[in-house]
Amino acid sequence: MIAVSDLGKSFGPQTLFSGVSMQFNPGNRYGLVGANGSGKSTFLRILTGEDQPSEGTLSLPKRLRLGVLKQDHFSYEQMPILDVALMGNKEVWEAMVEKEKLLAAPEAEFDHERYAEVEELILHSDGYTLEARAGEILEGLGIPTEVHRNALSTLSGGFKLRVLLAQVLASSPDALLLDEPTNHLDILSIRWLEKFLTEFKGTSVVISHDHRFLDNVCNYIVDVDYETMILYPGNYQAFTEAKVGNRDRKEAEIGKREKEIAKHQDFIDRFKAKASKARQAQSKVKMIEKITIDRLPQTSRRYPTFKFKQVRPSGREVLVMEGISKSYGAKQVLNDVTLRVERGERLAILGPNGIGKSTMLKIAVGEVTPDAGTVQWGYETHPGYFSQDHAELKASGKQSVEAWLWEAVPGETIGFIRGNLGMVLFSGDDVKKGVGNLSGGNLRASPSVACRSPSPTSWCSTSRPTTSTSKRSTRWSRGSKPTTARWCSSPTTAGSCRGWRTGFWRSLRTESATTRAPTRNTLRRWATITLMPRRCSGRAGRSRRRRKTRRAWTTRNAKSASAL
Repeated sequence: MIAVSDLGKSFGPQTLFSGVSMQFNPGNRYGLVGANGSGKSTFLRILTGEDQPSEGTLSLPKRLRLGVLKQDHFSYEQMPILDVALMGNKEVWEAMVEKEKLLAAPEAEFDHERYAEVEELILHSDGYTLEARAGEILEGLGIPTEVHRNALSTLSGGFKLRVLLAQVLASSPDALLLDEPTNHLDILSIRWLEKFLTEFKGTSVVISHDHRFLDNVCNYIVDVDYETMILYPGNYQAFTEAKVGNRDRKEAEIGKREKEIAKHQDFIDRFKAKASKARQAQSKVKMIEKITIDRLPQTSRRYPTFKFKQVRPSGREVLVMEGISKSYGAKQVLNDVTLRVERGERLAILGPNGIGKSTMLKIAVGEVTPDAGTVQWGYETHPGYFSQDHAELKASGKQSVEAWLWEAVPGETIGFIRGNLGMVLFSGDDVKKGVGNLSGGNLRASPSVACRSPSPTSWCSTSRPTTSTSKRSTRWSRGSKPTTARWCSSPTTAGSCRGWRTGFWRSLRTESATTRAPTRNTLRRWATITLMPRRCSGRAGRSRRRRKTRRAWTTRNAKSASAL
């Protein structure tokens, strides 16, 4: 069992969460949700001991083995795939590495005592079967034996994450801490992971923005918001309903107390100078002092508001790819691919990991040269590309977000740079943060998109655009804003008839929620609304028009009304 008590974490004046007390029990699967940068990954690092809390305590069993899946795989790029999987059991891996160093030392410098200690540790931890178990797990994740000695960089993004999953599973953990495990996984791999987690007997804590995955896997949701963390029973759908209800109740309670204070203050203002009411007024003052109103903290969930701008309308044909072929060694990923995209079309490329989806986009934008075939862009087409990897951002290190973006558009002003960063939710001192200090979601989604939004484009290529992005950013990226004009399809007019319009739709909802037939008054209201003249102004005019409309309705619908 993992338990935290009054846990809090702050970075200077910014509070991520405080006063967190909860426990994670074996057999349960906890989903950790919240906006990018709200502190989800920080909380996992506190559980693993990589980061220290600002306040509170963390309790872990002494022999608890943690299996941790991190967002970043770039630190293992040049290591063999099998070695990356073996590193899941850290003690055994370090012992095996030390044993190889001892054996490689000259005979005169050989440390017999240390070799015996290392050998005992490997035997006690069943380390000589670790390599076989790791290979079996890699095979089960779809990575064949013949590539186990290749470098991790030779795999696609989806298979890299499978190797990191194998690293976690090879350690035989008692508790799993998974930071966005569905990133880069195809549909079949996600289903395999769902099945594995539901059958896992230990404790699972999962960070994910995939709501379907959370609904299928988790039986508890931990919400990181309002500068705290709250535990909700049930899956993600149950959590959303409960959270809205809790917030509404708190706001209603605050409103009730504010009305009570206003009522007492009104009495005090009216009678404080009257001698006969002075004692009552003083009593009201004491009552106001006893009423406390707790401040509701602001939510960390925010919406980006930027948009992609177009240089000018392109030609009818935007992109033509003919006979594209590409191979990596003996493996051919694309063979004689022909594609034609016209202006206004939206194209999705689907397929399993490693089949060549990202390679096809990279060929289109010129980052990869095909073995055969041609790529032809249309007239006035200015492509923009959003990669699935952010290695170039990690390489920027301590460079600030503002400076990094300014390098992409050196001819623009500081106001232009700040404006674009503000639209992707970087404001105030956030623009001075080092690129390497950003959370996984902010690192990928925010500056990367901002880097491409200042330059107008006619074509936008995105490779896994929803990876590491929160629900709000994903909804924005769909490009479908919720309409507020749909309800104007009612047969009423605007302006002074708005009150009638509201009543009309309210009665529609009321009647549709019941099985009873509409009443005479409801039908009369519908008919009145339908036949209402375009202009409605003045009380007398409205009354005359209503009487005329009702008489007309009665004449034409006498039979329908009598049937009621």
